[in-house]
Amino acid sequence: MTQEQALELLEKARQKFSQQQIAEQCGVKARTVRRWEKRETDIKLVYGASLREMLNSKGRQEMEQEANFTFIDLFAGIGGIRKGFESNGGRCVWTSEWNKYAQQTYRENFPMDHELAGDITQIKPEDVPDHDVLLAGFPCQPFSIAGVSKKNSLGMAHGFACKAQGTLFFDVANVIREKQPTAFLLENVKNLERHDKGNTFRVIMEVLENELGYRVYPKVVDAKGFVPQHRERIYLVGFREETAFSWDDFRQPESDSVLMGDILHRKGEKVPEHDREKGYYDEKKGRAADKYILSDKLWAYLQNYAAKHKAKGNGFGFGLVTRKDTARTLSARYYKDGSEILVSRGLGRNPRRLTPRECARLMGYPDDFSIPVSDTQAYKQFGNSVVVPVIEQIAALMKPHIITLMEAEELPQQLRFTA
Repeated sequence: MTQEQALELLEKARQKFSQQQIAEQCGVKARTVRRWEKRETDIKLVYGASLREMLNSKGRQEMEQEANFTFIDLFAGIGGIRKGFESNGGRCVWTSEWNKYAQQTYRENFPMDHELAGDITQIKPEDVPDHDVLLAGFPCQPFSIAGVSKKNSLGMAHGFACKAQGTLFFDVANVIREKQPTAFLLENVKNLERHDKGNTFRVIMEVLENELGYRVYPKVVDAKGFVPQHRERIYLVGFREETAFSWDDFRQPESDSVLMGDILHRKGEKVPEHDREKGYYDEKKGRAADKYILSDKLWAYLQNYAAKHKAKGNGFGFGLVTRKDTARTLSARYYKDGSEILVSRGLGRNPRRLTPRECARLMGYPDDFSIPVSDTQAYKQFGNSVVVPVIEQIAALMKPHIITLMEAEELPQQLRFTA
């Protein structure tokens, strides 16, 4: 086998498998697969044989199942919404994500059988492939409480007036207008409903319902119970035609169904190979690595900051959790000081931050989800992510209505009118 043949096999394998899956098949690290793809190192012949075996067996038997529907993944981040819809029989046919670090994580965890496009503002809607469902967690900064507060303090515009991000909703709307998908799911922060005295949300609904003609069903969902985190997000489910969809069928777990002890590192846990090199967990001590413990200086600062605001009657301060608690919302700023979720280590001992793996678990990602980026980037990515189990349930709720509408579209025109 020549090097070119091995590279050809790798290209075919990447259309069906993630870098992490290929790495596990070949017995190498995911970064080695990245180097093969970038032509930084040669593929040994033995690995070429492994790739051929992977394509001949798993490729046909496990990865080529016919999808129930197709979807596109806009503002994809690290693929949380995609995971929820893939687990319900969907197949992703196009992805857009501009951040290079998010792209790195996305590429490592998903097959690259289609284009991973960058800045959606530079893409013509007609160039987006046809699809049944459009998914978009469009950027929340212009509409979030924190984002609005920051922009106000700097005298900057926000919402639809924000030139950098506020108009991105309209890029989504333009794709919907052009491609007319059967359904869509849009996700944003809860504050979207209240932003600018409700005007922002009113405009969004007006565009989706009146201009684009979709039936839209909004709902704020708290992830508490799905994961041990209080995290409210608004979801807009839309269908092009009338449907029996109802949020009444959505099942919210009991709030204490899962607690922090379910996601925190524990003694004797099995550590994924790709976590060992990151040093998240100290296997000898059976706990999170010491590097995540707050320094005396930072811990003193956070305590003083909390005491100062408490004296003023404010609620600002750190959030300390034990294994029996539910955490606050994990944010993209977690990398700065970890203050919103600090894990107690007992009286008189400095608390620690969550490790990136614990953040992944807090967002509902399985342990085989690879984290190839730095801790700083990982904290940002999980803080910006959706909660995967929430998306899985929403996708399951939407799926029968998506299928019903797709089947109706396939009927001859005269049957549709006489039915």
